[in-house]
Amino acid sequence: MITPSMTIIYVDSPEKSADFYQQLLGVAPVEKSPTFAMFVFSNGFKLAMWSKHTVEPAAKASGGGGEISFVCEQQEQVDALYQQWQAAGLTIAQHPVAMDFGYTFVAEDLDGHRLRVYQFYG
Repeated sequence: MITPSMTIIYVDSPEKSADFYQQLLGVAPVEKSPTFAMFVFSNGFKLAMWSKHTVEPAAKASGGGGEISFVCEQQEQVDALYQQWQAAGLTIAQHPVAMDFGYTFVAEDLDGHRLRVYQFYG
């Protein structure tokens, strides 16, 4: 069996996106250049940003086509992040709401990629 090791999103400016995510998540990127940036988190998850202008082969989608999800243990944590991200000026695509899978809200990054925060009802 193979295990996925990284998510790559296509962005207009990896350097600007890295700055955005560093401020949002409080973690510095391990790599940052005009064409590529990458974060490695304590749980092993890797998030990379590749310039949509230089990715090879050329990407069919150029932004906003997916979600990065952040799980919280309690509904109050979801609400706290919502307030924090809204105050920071992030675009909010979905205000906190109870859905079939859990309590959630959705914000957007600089390129329109969705950032879903949720508390799972499992």
